[in-house]
Amino acid sequence: MTIAVGDKLPDVKLKKAGENGPEDVQTGDYFKGKRVALFSVPGAFTPTCSAKHLPGYVEKAGELKAKGVDEIVCTAVNDAFVMGAWNRADGSSDVTMLADGNGEFANALGLPLDLTGGGLGHRGQRFSLLVNDGVVEQVNVEAAGEFKVSSAEHLLEQL
Repeated sequence: MTIAVGDKLPDVKLKKAGENGPEDVQTGDYFKGKRVALFSVPGAFTPTCSAKHLPGYVEKAGELKAKGVDEIVCTAVNDAFVMGAWNRADGSSDVTMLADGNGEFANALGLPLDLTGGGLGHRGQRFSLLVNDGVVEQVNVEAAGEFKVSSAEHLLEQL
């Protein structure tokens, strides 16, 4: 079942690149008490993700925060090292990268993506969520091959 408005985020462990290596992040604790613009991409450093998705959130970070977003979080089924490198290469301190290395978060949200036919393995779908104190306020899941409703611009319109 896919996550829906009004649902509580599933409580799973993600990883964040820290100064001394990957750090555990428990979603139940991490999303508590704040309003978060959460977006997910099929993979770090992939074409649409690097050319449009992440740059849109970097560019619109100030506007999102001005409309009541406390934090912007990006997830992908990649490891914390890759997510940290992607943030250093294309991101900013305004976007927190949380690695879903085993796809447990994507699966728990009901948003897995099978890209094994193209040699990319099991990933997560492209989507955005607005989460307030761990509860989902908006859900935007892209149709296959699309990049519209999960963009920073679309999420801004929903605020």
